[in-house]
Amino acid sequence: MEPVALRERLRAEALAMGFDVFGVAPVHADVRADYFRQWIADGMHGDMDWLAKNPERRTDATRVLPAARSIIVVGLNYYQPHPPAAYRIAKYALGADYHDVMLRRLKKLCGVMRTLGGDQKPYVDTGPVLEKPLAAEAGLGWQGKSTILLQRGFGTWLFLGVILTTLELEPSPKEPHRCGTCTRCIDACPTAAIVAPYQLDARRCLAYLTIEHDGPIPEEFRRPLGDRVFGCDECLDVCPWNRWAKATQEARFAPRALPALRETLAWTDEQFVEHFRGTPVKRLGLRRWQRNALTVLGNTGTAADLPAIRALLGHVDPMVAEHAVWAERELVARS
Repeated sequence: MEPVALRERLRAEALAMGFDVFGVAPVHADVRADYFRQWIADGMHGDMDWLAKNPERRTDATRVLPAARSIIVVGLNYYQPHPPAAYRIAKYALGADYHDVMLRRLKKLCGVMRTLGGDQKPYVDTGPVLEKPLAAEAGLGWQGKSTILLQRGFGTWLFLGVILTTLELEPSPKEPHRCGTCTRCIDACPTAAIVAPYQLDARRCLAYLTIEHDGPIPEEFRRPLGDRVFGCDECLDVCPWNRWAKATQEARFAPRALPALRETLAWTDEQFVEHFRGTPVKRLGLRRWQRNALTVLGNTGTAADLPAIRALLGHVDPMVAEHAVWAERELVARS
């Protein structure tokens, strides 16, 4: 089968499986390798040490699959309004874990590709690939000034999956950059983490600080955290391209119930795992959830939250105890 016809055959298969967008990048796609290496050298990846390991693999697909000829990138829309609640969880984490939903479909697509003679390696946010620049190279959209992938039909709200394959596929036409002079994402960032257009310092990013970072949240970022207990969607929400965003059709992304935040402070590890089982929040663990929840209650809580906060003042984990001290002080000062 000719490379164009094979690409279109696989596009049809991917869309039939429930993916919303599909594209193909050349195996030696431009993934901004020099920028990535400098970003690591400048320490902007924070504690995410795995990003600094084997950078040559992340920037050259043939180091991962030597016989690779093409790179498929798919996207799955996850947009939905945040349910009414006293605190916010990033929209991507409101329902089922996208890793599980996406990987099942990617493996199914890889099965089709095997029947066509290809060997494949699929990845969802965990492999040695740079998904966003690859998605731009595959024609799904372009990287905005926030570094998020923007797509004309779905705005900022796409999960990305990547398949390295030995099949020879025609690359998809690329999208031009369409941000123009807009700086809404830069202006909206609560902590000025977008230090320049197309440059994100993870060490200042509330998503990084509430999810990836293992230690205390630096005090300068606690008040800007506001009511965000897991992640931050600010730079995504304000993007003008979201005027065309549409609600996801994936039922498994429907929001789980959000309990009262003060009640979660008294949870055991088992209760935390049970409530967030099957969602991206589960990987956070109870102690970091408590850290985040205490910070949010310090910002938004009322006197009714003080007993739950004070119950953690003597917590065995120094980080949790220190955040409880901060939350109590902030709440009392505001009362």
